[in-house]
Amino acid sequence: MGQNLAIQDTPDNHSGINQTEETGYETLAAKAQDGNWNLSILVQGVTCALCIQKIESALNARQEVKTARLNFSAKRLYIEWEGDAASANDFIKIVENLGYGVQPYDEKSLEEGTKSEERFLLLCLGVAGFAMGNVMLLSVGIWSTTAETMGMGTRELLHWISALIAMPTIAFSGRPFFRSALKVLRTGHTNMDVPISLALILASGASLFETINGGEHVYFDSAVMLTFFLLIGRYLDFKARDHARSSAHNLLQSFQGFATVLQNDQTKRVLIRDLKEGMMVKIAAGEKFPVDGIIKSGASTVDTSLVTGETLPREIKIGQEVFAGTMNIAAPVTLTVSKAADDSLLSDIVRLMDKAGQAQASYVRLADKAARLYTPVVHTMSGATFLGWIFLGGIIWQDALMIAITVLIITCPCALGLAVPVVQVLATSKLIKKGVFVKSGDALERLSAIDTAIFDKTGTLTEGELKLKNVPDKKAFQLAASLASHSLHPLSKALTKAYEGQLLQLDDIQEHEGQGLSAIYEGQTIKLGSRTWCGDKGAKPSGFVELWLNIDDSKYCCFYFEDTLRSDAKNVINHLKSANIKSFLVSGDRREVAERIGQEAGIEKIYAEQTPLQKYKILENLQKEEHKVLMVGDGLNDAPVLKSAYVSIAPGTAIDMAQNAADIIFTGDKLGPVYEIYKTARKTQNLVKQNFALAILYNIIAIPLAIMGYVTPFIAALAMSGSSLLVIANSFRLKLGT
Repeated sequence: MGQNLAIQDTPDNHSGINQTEETGYETLAAKAQDGNWNLSILVQGVTCALCIQKIESALNARQEVKTARLNFSAKRLYIEWEGDAASANDFIKIVENLGYGVQPYDEKSLEEGTKSEERFLLLCLGVAGFAMGNVMLLSVGIWSTTAETMGMGTRELLHWISALIAMPTIAFSGRPFFRSALKVLRTGHTNMDVPISLALILASGASLFETINGGEHVYFDSAVMLTFFLLIGRYLDFKARDHARSSAHNLLQSFQGFATVLQNDQTKRVLIRDLKEGMMVKIAAGEKFPVDGIIKSGASTVDTSLVTGETLPREIKIGQEVFAGTMNIAAPVTLTVSKAADDSLLSDIVRLMDKAGQAQASYVRLADKAARLYTPVVHTMSGATFLGWIFLGGIIWQDALMIAITVLIITCPCALGLAVPVVQVLATSKLIKKGVFVKSGDALERLSAIDTAIFDKTGTLTEGELKLKNVPDKKAFQLAASLASHSLHPLSKALTKAYEGQLLQLDDIQEHEGQGLSAIYEGQTIKLGSRTWCGDKGAKPSGFVELWLNIDDSKYCCFYFEDTLRSDAKNVINHLKSANIKSFLVSGDRREVAERIGQEAGIEKIYAEQTPLQKYKILENLQKEEHKVLMVGDGLNDAPVLKSAYVSIAPGTAIDMAQNAADIIFTGDKLGPVYEIYKTARKTQNLVKQNFALAILYNIIAIPLAIMGYVTPFIAALAMSGSSLLVIANSFRLKLGT
């Protein structure tokens, strides 16, 4: 990958800016099925919502760009565009010209960059803390007595000692802010670190000016404390974002290391990332499955909690599918790789997480607008405050400058910028541990507002597996199973699976399309199929799926099958009712079957024998009545409704088209995740609203106090950092379940 990049070193490469002549990023672009290109890159230097808004706006302004979203936690920029792959290089230059570093995205680079950034922040924080302690000791002596008592010479000496401690400290520990501000200013742009840097420079510069001229307005203590508390806020913000990112991306640790590949009766160790489809891999007891595959030999039990959220181990045997990240518990097995590591379910999970983080909810758009207004507003307010206090307040310029500096510091969009991303990442991380994958970033926002839920029957409300309910006659059972063994029809397979005895030898076996099977046994014609073809047409209709056996048109036997309701389906419907959400059952099955399942689940409104078009019409009518509809389904006939509903959920057993159309996917054999997702969505939106309220309330209170001169610079630094930490702490209530 690195050979495709021709990056020229510049004096500022150490700060993360890579000026490129011919980046070769088009080789990293991937082409989607719809013909569009997409690229994921790692962006360095992103510190706030303003950075995100600036990068996204610059890219989205390009006509060919369909989507440009920057994941705040992972620093991953996803770009999708029309045209050709070469446009990738233009997009990279746009980001670099804004003052940000760019490199190909991979977990190792991100991990190394994260550790390096943490060490850098801790070093700056440590130096600032040590200097603050010493400067404050000197300041106690200066501020606790008068110049006449202390003596002018002593006071000036203490001021110069404070300057010798403070000036190098601010120059060294202020680098996280200075570097960021310098990079964007070089490109003619700005970010939140510009006013912070300006405040630090003005506070320390004005103090040095007063020291040189023997003045009394020296604020080295405030400048160093300001640096210290700003760094505390920056470090804690960094740790919170890193924690949120790692909660999802730690899943990829399963791809680290080697796997034992079986080839020509020989075993060899191969990097997990190099495993290809069709390879044979041996998995010892206690090892994790490195890729998705099919069990070729052996039997064991597997812990699927990492992927599906199920706590009970699952039995596996030859022919069954296993997924990357699950743990082999009991015995060694051999599997055939069905998907390479990059295409496994585990990789899909991480991609879904990233996609969810990139999508825009309405609150994200609101935060973006606030960030866009930040720079002109804060500088205007600070300048107006300075001039107002001099010309209207009648105070000296040194005091007016400190008040203006306070306004620069205390006004910050960080809390607004953090209000959504932290909650969003924590919510999707929490759900993923329960086997729920959120594909769309605003899916939870939409889900929290639903008032109606439409459920499909087979495979959604029910387990999706037909089971034989009765055995009318042992001999008839043997005949039916013997004939059914020659068909791949779901009912035939279910009947054969239920029979455990010896099968009979039949003659002249024929399959009649859409009707059933026929054969000859001991001179008698045997038929197995639908009621209309070979059943007793006078029999009373049942509420079950039927398969009829006809022997020489003289004896009729009916085998009843039922698709069992999911064990917790009734509880889910009751919970939705208690939340004032009306539930509908819309199915293509016979009315008797649909009504039985609907009544068992506690659903009052049932639509049976519905075609895909009729299902869509039901949704359309509900939408015309201004209902916000959740669709839960798994089949091909559900796909149009899943795509068109206000929000949609599909089980992990759904066909690919249904999963692609759905906003959220859940795994396991229970329906409970549907209500759990809804509860999490409501909690998430409540926390987002609370975060916005906290951020807005902070600015409403803090800014006027700063303008009126009631706040010192280091108190402003505490308040600014505190507002961000308050939003983060409130967001983590989602993880704690409070």
